[in-house]
Amino acid sequence: MSVRIVTDSTAYLPEALVREHGIEVVPLHVVVGGKERVESDITPDEVAEALRAHTVVTTSRPTPEAFVECYGRLAHDGATAIVSVHLSGAMSGTVEAARLAAAEAPVPVEVIDSETLGMAMGFAVVSGAELAARGAVTEDVSRAITGRLSRTSVLFYVHTLEHLRRGGRIGAASALLGSALAIKPILAVRGGRIVPVEKVRTSARAIARIEAMVHEHVAATGMAVDLAVHHLDAADRADTIAEHLRAALPQAGRVLVVELGAVVGAHVGPGTVAIAASPRPEEPWPPGQVP
Repeated sequence: MSVRIVTDSTAYLPEALVREHGIEVVPLHVVVGGKERVESDITPDEVAEALRAHTVVTTSRPTPEAFVECYGRLAHDGATAIVSVHLSGAMSGTVEAARLAAAEAPVPVEVIDSETLGMAMGFAVVSGAELAARGAVTEDVSRAITGRLSRTSVLFYVHTLEHLRRGGRIGAASALLGSALAIKPILAVRGGRIVPVEKVRTSARAIARIEAMVHEHVAATGMAVDLAVHHLDAADRADTIAEHLRAALPQAGRVLVVELGAVVGAHVGPGTVAIAASPRPEEPWPPGQVP
């Protein structure tokens, strides 16, 4: 059996990992000032500039036909089964489009709602691809992906809640809007939705608290971990956070700095930083090295 892995562009997988593991990426779409483009054709800088200029930026899911084409092409290339892992269904219709396409695919397709985004999804996708490359069956690949997803954590800070409000993705965090000017919210992705976690008074305190919470989460799992620091137009801050994490968690595997793409960037806005922590269930911390 040859199992192939499909995800979407909101995993923000570095291109090197996509190529190394043969992962197929179906792009979402972004509409900037009335012009529609696939996410891969617009840079984060362009989206940040458009948002600052108050240009209307909206996003949309891939069509089911895009997934039908992807699944058919993989089957033609020799795939006998496909595992397709996507952005939280509570945030996007992407996973539903994949399910519609799966019903028409020439090979069995298992569609997984990651209930998250970014590299919290991306690291799980990589684990599935690594297992598939070793000849694992669909059930084992899916189990590895969902097992890793269930342990992930995404914490983030936004410069303003306004972009989340405009995009309708603010969810329970809407309770913070009235005091948004006076506080800096720490948000999380939990159960597929954006929820408020804590309120602090400055961005520096928000970042420090997120770093501490990630450290606590990793220590509590007792597992090795991969980390990604996401940002939109905040490269210096993201690099500093990554340095802090490497120093605090020297046993961590990957610590990547990955800029958010246009789709998620359009909803969170410039200045956003996030940390995705993805424990590796198959790798406990070595004795005496738990942080």
